[in-house]
Amino acid sequence: MTGAIDVHTHFLPPVYRRALEELPTGLPDNLPSLPTWSEAEHLAGMDALGVATAMLSISSPGVLLPERQATVALARSVNNAGAEIVRGRPDRFGHLASLPLPHVEESLREVERAFDELGADGITLMTNYGGRYIGDALFQPVLAELDRRGAVVFVHPCAPPNAEAVSFGRLIPMLEFPFETTRTFADLVLGGSTRRFPGIRWIVAHGGAALSVLAERVAWASQLLGYGVAGADVHAEFAKLHYDLAGTVLPGQLPALLSWVGGERLLYGSDMTFTPIEAVISLGKQLGTTEHLSGMYDDVLRGHAELLFPRITATGTV
Repeated sequence: MTGAIDVHTHFLPPVYRRALEELPTGLPDNLPSLPTWSEAEHLAGMDALGVATAMLSISSPGVLLPERQATVALARSVNNAGAEIVRGRPDRFGHLASLPLPHVEESLREVERAFDELGADGITLMTNYGGRYIGDALFQPVLAELDRRGAVVFVHPCAPPNAEAVSFGRLIPMLEFPFETTRTFADLVLGGSTRRFPGIRWIVAHGGAALSVLAERVAWASQLLGYGVAGADVHAEFAKLHYDLAGTVLPGQLPALLSWVGGERLLYGSDMTFTPIEAVISLGKQLGTTEHLSGMYDDVLRGHAELLFPRITATGTV
């Protein structure tokens, strides 16, 4: 793997680590501890993988805190931290800014600041905010602004409502993250958001999660039972999205995804820092040797992401 652009990779600046450690409910997602993170550590991991540029984002649970102003302040702080890292190493890092949802007016102001002042490369959203999913009518003004800007929007799963009851005390990322991603994009498609806001370039995490095997069922059932937007081709809407290959997409998930999504929609993702570097390297080797990416491997590593993030191409990173 050489010269890759990693669209799914996370940073934990000190201000964010402190916020997570001070959560009244304890660490998120039933995690026993938080991974260490520093810019130097991240660069070392990138070099070990052969990643040229990493698009940094905040992972679950995002920046939502119990108090409104604290949420707004945390979003601003992590976005300032991401922008500072990119200013120092624009050849090695990009940044997908976080928004203080569910607070819409503040989020609209942060979209403007992120793009116009901080030079963000895109936006990262969580699947839900306090139990309201991103296709909710409340969030339509934010999606409309992202559509107007033609923004790249990377959606990361987080804990669903009533997470403790359905996770049985196990790590929430194991099962609930894939279910969250699937639920969210099924709603965005069936609710019409992907058609209403065609300028948004969506990135679906973890190889499309369970969509890789459920998209056909969703398309079939929506037609059979009359769900979704009249006249919408549900299958075509899913096929317009972009999918990162972070996680365990082999042996089963990737071929299922490719059965209805073109290879030009695939992107490389490592899921550092929450996935240990040894596991990331092993997963990367699987991608490099699978016949399913034959003839498109270099584009999956870099070429497709260059189309989404032209600033990275302009830096001349190789």
